[in-house]
Amino acid sequence: MQLSERDGLELWRKAVTASVRSDAPDLTARQQAVLMTIALTPGPHTVRGLAEHLGIAKPAVTRALDALERLDFIRRLPDDTDLRSIFVERTPEGMGYLRAFARLVLAAASGEETGSGKPSRRNSAVA
Repeated sequence: MQLSERDGLELWRKAVTASVRSDAPDLTARQQAVLMTIALTPGPHTVRGLAEHLGIAKPAVTRALDALERLDFIRRLPDDTDLRSIFVERTPEGMGYLRAFARLVLAAASGEETGSGKPSRRNSAVA
């Protein structure tokens, strides 16, 4: 599928609009990027590794992780080999949010009405 810039933006607009109409939390772009990186790239994930991967400062990653952890979208686990470090992993709640958002993107791409498949904190599907 070849999309123009405008088509790409329109697709994104439709998916985001459907998401903000839902009862799902409003994640910032940074929070979405951090969550998708944790969910879609091989781990283990650390604050340092996420910051390097995303090209942003470690404090920015930490703030995003704080917000995602409050939503139960990620969890932090101690690194038994280095007490200064922590690992970050996705949760079923976080994956449910991403799966629902993916359905919104796919619905927008196919021209479907995006009123269903809303991201919800209640989705608990697990990968």
